[in-house]
Amino acid sequence: MSAVSLSASDLAGAVFVVGMRAEARVARTLGRVVIGAEAAGVDAGRGGAALISFGVCAGLDPALVAGAIVVPERVLTLAGECFAADRALVAALGGANAGALLASDAIIGKRTEKARLFAATGAAALDMESGAVARAAVRCGIPFAVFRAVADPAARDLPPAAEAAFGAGGSIDYLRLIASLVANPGQIPALIALAREMRAAMRALHSATQAR
Repeated sequence: MSAVSLSASDLAGAVFVVGMRAEARVARTLGRVVIGAEAAGVDAGRGGAALISFGVCAGLDPALVAGAIVVPERVLTLAGECFAADRALVAALGGANAGALLASDAIIGKRTEKARLFAATGAAALDMESGAVARAAVRCGIPFAVFRAVADPAARDLPPAAEAAFGAGGSIDYLRLIASLVANPGQIPALIALAREMRAAMRALHSATQAR
């Protein structure tokens, strides 16, 4: 899907669940935002009309480039769960362009593991929030959907510094990032490439939030 545009009026009452503060800054133009999947159920219970998992994801389908938008019909988990996204919400997000997105509780950074998961599940992409978002929506009896942009394509191995940098509350732990680079400076080119891909994903999310 290309040139997707969202508007707050289409998604009134929805709570946007993100994993990072950078994603939160983009999503706030559309409505209420919570950081961290564990907060989704709590906020949904306070009157949220719907939950939307929003932000970046890892590509599993080799055809997806950095910045590609993924709106799946359903969310799968590594525990074997399957949650169908709400059709009306999916339509408001521009329509489904993927059969499934896979949710994981941990970072999947190796391209060999991404390839294995793609072969096993057929899921187009993977993230760490959508499984919990889907469970919270079911528990609260409200609809959910997913809107994600690919930040690390299927062929990308995440450098150790990228994994080390994820901090609490959606922040970047720069001390751990620097420590990883000092210990292994050979990963700097891969980190630069990943930063370029992340910028493409964030640009895609930002562009999508511009109202029709």
